[in-house]
Amino acid sequence: MSTFVTLSEIQAAAVRISGTAVETPLIPLLLSTLPFELYVKCESAQPIGSFKLRGAYNMIAQLSPEALARGVITYSSGNHAQGVAYAARALGAKAVIVMPDNAPQVKIDATRALGAEVVFVGPASSARKLKAEALAAAHGYSMIPPYDHPYIIAGQATCGLEIAQQLPDVDLVLSPVSGGGLLSGVASAIKLSAEAGLCNAAVRVWGAEPALAADAKESFDTRTLVEWPAALTTRTIGDGLRTQSLGALNFEHILRFVDGIVTVSEEEIFSAMRTLLTHTDLVPEPSGAVTLAAALFHAHELPAASKVVVVLSGGNIEPALQASLVAELAAGGVQ
Repeated sequence: MSTFVTLSEIQAAAVRISGTAVETPLIPLLLSTLPFELYVKCESAQPIGSFKLRGAYNMIAQLSPEALARGVITYSSGNHAQGVAYAARALGAKAVIVMPDNAPQVKIDATRALGAEVVFVGPASSARKLKAEALAAAHGYSMIPPYDHPYIIAGQATCGLEIAQQLPDVDLVLSPVSGGGLLSGVASAIKLSAEAGLCNAAVRVWGAEPALAADAKESFDTRTLVEWPAALTTRTIGDGLRTQSLGALNFEHILRFVDGIVTVSEEEIFSAMRTLLTHTDLVPEPSGAVTLAAALFHAHELPAASKVVVVLSGGNIEPALQASLVAELAAGGVQ
């Protein structure tokens, strides 16, 4: 593959993952208070409840039979763990997942239910990466990184490819960002589709992340890849967005294809979750709701648009948190 993923590589990934990952729906969100049409790209409809299956399957499916026989390993707070476990099971390979000891129990249980072996380390994303690398060296496992690899980017980019096909006249696409796999992929697919005349030539792509874990915005704004300490990034409720730094290759794609990054507060994330629970049948996890929070509360920071797509990256919410939000809404809480 080239340094930057190409449209043909993304299209090939779409063919490769079809039948395992699904083409997720684009759902209108009808809110009278908004001055634009708003659509939710529902990645929670994937078999694992998250977009992560796209990249994981795209990479594991390209391993040799010998590599598959040795098994695969990754490091993840939860959704990529499930993506790798699901893809490995589908392809007949052993999966080992290094997870932080503060990962949501619902994601730990789901990963184990898919047949993966789980190894725990501390909360720092750097710690789980180092542990996974050590285990890979010791046992010959193939590393399936969560975001910093062209095969992962091309797989996640199939989400953007679908958006361009489903709504060719889209003006603005908002994607969550943490390590940068989804944002770099979606932006690449959207902008390359636009260059090829397959969607609106003026479309813009922005990232959204919690203000409490805003290393990606700092990196984008300064054009310098920065890393935040785990003590800061772990403060956010968005457990899937606690990565301490963008991946190097993801950062290069983001600088080339992304138009901006906006941050949202914790209360704005909760408010966006309440909105989705009130007005749709969708169940959002906090990490997936940051894009809607950006659209609802930060439109003044974003480009003017008439048709906006927000990527709901996953729906693997902790049951206790979902029950709390539902109870709050039933009691007449803020929506």
